Amino acid sequence: MGTVAKYKPNIEIAADAESVARRSVDVFVNDAQKAISAKGVFYVAVSGGHTPRRFFELLGEIPEVASLPWDKIQLFWVDERYVPPDSEWSNYKLAAETFLDKIAIPQPNVHRIPTEYGDFKVAAKSYEQTIRTVFGISRDKLPTFDLMVLGMGIDGHIGSLFPDCYASFDTAALASVVYVMGDRHDRITLTHPVMCAASHLAVLVCGGEKAHILERVFNTDPEDIRYPAHILWPVLDKVTWLLDTDAAKAI
Repeated sequence: MGTVAKYKPNIEIAADAESVARRSVDVFVNDAQKAISAKGVFYVAVSGGHTPRRFFELLGEIPEVASLPWDKIQLFWVDERYVPPDSEWSNYKLAAETFLDKIAIPQPNVHRIPTEYGDFKVAAKSYEQTIRTVFGISRDKLPTFDLMVLGMGIDGHIGSLFPDCYASFDTAALASVVYVMGDRHDRITLTHPVMCAASHLAVLVCGGEKAHILERVFNTDPEDIRYPAHILWPVLDKVTWLLDTDAAKAI
């Protein structure tokens, strides 16, 4: 626990994945209410993957979520596989199937990463322009998301910032392309300056298969090329780690 104590991450450990999902919804509702009360709008970005699925399902089921003023919520994605929006691999499709059709969010407030361009560098630039337009910021400014909901992979990646990938070095763009070797899909991801600029980041990590990587991330000095989750270490005061007992058993 030496490095954990040194860097003082804010860790919440829940009994199981269901409890993590429900706590994540609490964070979402609380942050939304706080942002809307303060400035009349809530900017949130979500990730895809297995762990957030139950969180998404609960967003479509819990009355406190349904009663939020969704016309004041601007929804973005942290990352996306470069597949059609109706693909089984699409992070957007996961959200659409689990909660988007169950809440009263206006369609113009839903900002998926466009994957219909032939050139996905153009798609990344288009998404960046959407972010700048919605936030009303100039080219030299970073958007400040009120909440960013992330997962972490078994290799320590967050968003689609993988170990040793070019996007981890991209500090100029808001959204970057990610070339993936093998038979996996290429991706587009928000860059780490955008992630670190968020007011609050919730990182959901569940399952015993994540225990080893959590132990390495929490108990080694920051090395963000090897463990991309370490990009959050300069802003750990803004990060809430939501873990289940299986994932947390080695820390």
